[in-house]
Amino acid sequence: QVQLVDSGGELVQLGGSLRLSCAASGISISLSTMAWYRQAPGKQREFVARITGAGYSYTADSVKGRFAISKDGAENTVYLQMNNLTPEDTAVYYCNYNEPGRDYWGLGTQVTVSS
Repeated sequence: QVQLVDSGGELVQLGGSLRLSCAASGISISLSTMAWYRQAPGKQREFVARITGAGYSYTADSVKGRFAISKDGAENTVYLQMNNLTPEDTAVYYCNYNEPGRDYWGLGTQVTVSS
C-alpha cells in the first residue's frame, strides 16, 4: 500500500527558505518518479518539480533557480528545498507518485509566505 507523508510547511517571511519532506512507504523512490505539486487558494493544482528514479530532476519555470528537488534513497524520502520565497509561493504543497492508471498524493503541507 502506497503512502506519502508530506511535511515541513510553515509560515515564513518574504525571502525566507523552507525544506519540505515527503516520506514514502509501499514504494522505493529509487525506482520511482516522484513529484511535488502545489495549490494556491482559488487556483488549480500546479506542477512544481519532479525527480526520476535515476535522479534526473526537472522544475517548473515559475520556481526554477529558487526551488530544488532531491531525494534520499536510504530514508525513502523526497525533499523540496525552497529559497527566496515570495507571497506567490503561498499554497498547499503535495507530494505525488504516479503509476499507470493511478495517482497517489500526500495530504499536503501548508506554506504561507508573509510580506
